[in-house]
Amino acid sequence: MNAADVETLERATVEAVAPNEMLEIGGWLVALDGGTIGRAKSAVPLSHDLGPQALDEIEAAYRQRGLKPAFRIADVPGLEAVRAELRRRGYPVEQPTIFETGVVRDMAAFSEGSAVILDRPSDAWGAVFLGEGFDPADGANRVAALTRSPDAIYGAAGEGGLVAAVGVMSFGHGWAGIHGMRTAPASRGKGYASAILATLGRAAQARGVERVFLQVEEANPARAIYRRAGFSPAWRYHYWR
Repeated sequence: MNAADVETLERATVEAVAPNEMLEIGGWLVALDGGTIGRAKSAVPLSHDLGPQALDEIEAAYRQRGLKPAFRIADVPGLEAVRAELRRRGYPVEQPTIFETGVVRDMAAFSEGSAVILDRPSDAWGAVFLGEGFDPADGANRVAALTRSPDAIYGAAGEGGLVAAVGVMSFGHGWAGIHGMRTAPASRGKGYASAILATLGRAAQARGVERVFLQVEEANPARAIYRRAGFSPAWRYHYWR
């Protein structure tokens, strides 16, 4: 992954979850938000070769707004000085997450199943985030943030007029991004997630977009689906907060 792609992907990743405010401080993109989405309320370096010089100013930006400082740091050698300084300051490290990239044509060909594409999320779409098996407060926050996502489309799948699975595709900086993939627990294993991925992939193809990214927690079994859809790890990151 070259330096230009790293910066582009980090910008696209944060913009897709529409934080209340974004700043750029010393080579970092600082997302300022009081919600539950980690990417929307943490600072991320725009390079994988950066030192800790801006940490004081970033911490101050959070505290001036009544927010707790938080950082999202890739596990790469070029950021070891940042991680060492955060450890020295007492930040706990949590939530190992894999940043993955893929090719749109592979995702589009992954499944013959079909899903509905929405320009705006419906109440039934949002209800999946609020249903059994999900934290309703977190779900409501994610629905609100993803609804604000600029230039996004929304996938939904199910049977009998019921929405059982959902997802989002954002577009920006020449990439498509996959976000908010959720399937109701009682409907898992029926191919809905695969159908949404493929349908969103075909929508990206129609726009002429060739590359796609997503983030998934390291322990999430959905990684197997993403692997079959052609995604592969680019780097791992942790939250420090």
